[in-house]
This record gives sequence, C-alpha cells and structure tokens, in this order.
Amino acid sequence: MKVTMVVPTYWARASGEGWKAGDAVYDHPTPLDQDGTLLRMLQSVEVLQDKDFRIVVIAAPTAPDIAARVEAKVGALIHAASGAGVETLLFGPSHLKRIHEVLSEAGREDSCELLQLRGYSNLRNLCLFLPHVLASDAAVLIDDDEVFEDPQYLSKAREFIGRTVDGKWVGAVAGYYLQPDGEYRLKKGTRPWMRIWDQVKNMNQAFERTIGSEPRLKATPFVFGGNMVVHRDLFTVVPFDPNVRRGEDIDFLINARMFGFEFFLDNQLAIKHLPPPKTHPRWKQFREDIFRFVYEKAKIEGQSGVSGMTRVTPEEFNPYPGCFLKPDLQEKVAKSCELLAQEFFDQGDRKAAEETLKNIAIAKTEAEPETNPFETLCQLQNRWEALMKQVGRQSLRSKMAKILTGNAR
Repeated sequence: MKVTMVVPTYWARASGEGWKAGDAVYDHPTPLDQDGTLLRMLQSVEVLQDKDFRIVVIAAPTAPDIAARVEAKVGALIHAASGAGVETLLFGPSHLKRIHEVLSEAGREDSCELLQLRGYSNLRNLCLFLPHVLASDAAVLIDDDEVFEDPQYLSKAREFIGRTVDGKWVGAVAGYYLQPDGEYRLKKGTRPWMRIWDQVKNMNQAFERTIGSEPRLKATPFVFGGNMVVHRDLFTVVPFDPNVRRGEDIDFLINARMFGFEFFLDNQLAIKHLPPPKTHPRWKQFREDIFRFVYEKAKIEGQSGVSGMTRVTPEEFNPYPGCFLKPDLQEKVAKSCELLAQEFFDQGDRKAAEETLKNIAIAKTEAEPETNPFETLCQLQNRWEALMKQVGRQSLRSKMAKILTGNAR
C-alpha cells in the first residue's frame, strides 16, 4: 500500500509586523522570525519503524506578500530534518501556481478554484489532492504541532484502511490526540456559561465511549483533522467543504457519511498534541464555533432525496457534535453568551462583553447560510470527483507529480 503523509503548516508575518487586514486567520500560525513546531514534528518521524512512505509539507502563508519567504523558511526546516529518513516534499504557493497552470492547459481552469492555499478546509483538500497526484492508496493527515511517540504508528495506520472488517469496508480511520499530560480527555475548568455551552463535557463523553472502550475499531461521531487516514476510494469522491471556517474535520465526517462512507476510530492510533497557546479571545473562538455549528445544522436540515446518498440525523453524532446540531442550538448560543458576557462585565472587560453579546445576533443573521449547504455540498462533490478523475489520468498526473518531486529532500 502506497502511503503519503501530508502536513499543513501555517505561517504569519514576523512578530514585529503583526496581523494586517486581509491576512488569513488561523489559531496559531508561526511568525516568520520563529521556528515554530514543524521541525520538532518532522524530527519525531525518526521514531517510526515503518518508513515506507512519503511526506508532503504544505506551506501556507497568511498573506501573498510573504509567500516566497514562507517557502524558503519551510524548505530550510525540511532540510534540517532530513535525518529522519523519509523523503519529504515541499508544496507551497509557487507549486500551486504551476498546478493551476497544468489544469488550465488541460482545459480545467474552472477546477483551480478547488485547490487553494487559504483556509482550513482548502488546506485539507490539498491534503487529499496531493496524495492522489502521487498515486497513493491512502493519505495520512497530520498537523505540525504534533509528535510521534509510538514506533508502530504507521503500521497501525495501514492496518485497517481499505479492508473489510466485520462486514464493513473501512475507507477512513480516525486516530486521536494525547494531551501533553498523556491523557485523551480534555481538562478545562467549568464556569457557568460552559454548563450551557457543554462542549467539553460532551466531547469527553464522546471520547470515553469511543476511545476508552472496546472494540479497538468502531464507528465514530467525531474525528481529529490532525490524525486521520483516508483511502483513495473515499478522498477521490468526498471533499472538505470550504464554506466551513473551522471544525472542517468533523464536517468532513458528516460529508462522508452523507455519501455512504463510515469513519472508524482506532483506539490504538494516538499522536501527542502539543499546540502553542491560542491567541484569539474567548468571544472570538465562540463566534467561530457558532458559524461552524449553524452551518452544519443547516446542512443536515437541508438534506433532500438524492440518489446514492444517505440521510443523516443529529442523533447519529451524539454526544458530540450532535449536541450542537439540534433545534435548541440558538437557545444554547443565547444563554451561553449572556452568561459569558456577564463574566466579562464582572472582570471590567466591557469590549469583550459587548462582542460576546453580538454573537447572539450573529448566530441568527451572518452565520445563517444564504444558500442550502446540502445542495452546495452536492455541487461541490460533483466538481471534486470530476477533478480527481481527470488528475488520475496518467499524462496529467505525471506533469503534476514532477512539480512535487522536483523538490524532494
């Protein structure tokens, strides 16, 4: 089985330059004057006993004017980690430009929109597209703020993918994150607003039911974007939805389920997650969650009878994310925001309190999609599958593969 591991890495302007209007927003992009976490992740590959795979590192700048510097920086980090013993390829804005040129020459200029280096979902789609270019049987999606500790990780990642287990075909396997203390459960304090917005409680319940129980391989309602294995028969059919601003991993699981593919969690497929602190204020993170869950709820509610598709319900994703996909979502938002705003007022942070209260209106206005997300997904899927079929043809694939392999380390 030919496997490609794909690692998106996010880079921002140097610390002194700060964020500028129009720059992409990510949780914790690395400033160009720092080294970040990528080198640590690449060096940890050395622990793996199975090294029969390739790595593609996707360099994602937050702005076009720093693209060349980001490529150079990431290239230098890849070179520094070359002792890990696995061929590692760089993919950045210059390579995407050449991929777009190949598509345009083939009369598929309209498909260039599907391949972009901005936004979480678009980056994840490149994590599926590039293994296809390299004729891989499976894509392993990893994040740059993780480290391998299990020497058998790759062997476990290969073990079930593409096989039939208990009468079910395994097209996607989810692993899970170990926190810095080695636990898979989240440990966060409980405050009044969190008892309404019961995200951590429901996530831990889902983790305990799925990660903390037997059998080893079981259907899962959640998935981690930085630890998943996807078979080509799935990734050539189902894309990530670029209309989802964050939480694209679980949205991908929902998309896959709608197109008849099941995600399975392997409770032995773990990776250590060591993320830098998030820089955005709590009300901003809350707002992003609102956009995410309102959109996914609308996608489920907008389902219609389409041949070959499977109708899904919020209950299938209980306890998480199903708890945020039900009719009481707006009520959860309003009550939680009122309590969180009061907390900010009590701390003397009037601006944060006002922004939190704005979230209540945003959930009913800006966050509500203008078009039916289910219909949008169906249109996207048709375009994605057509693109992947064309790229699968030998002449086009060969041209694109040369773009990738020309910068091997």
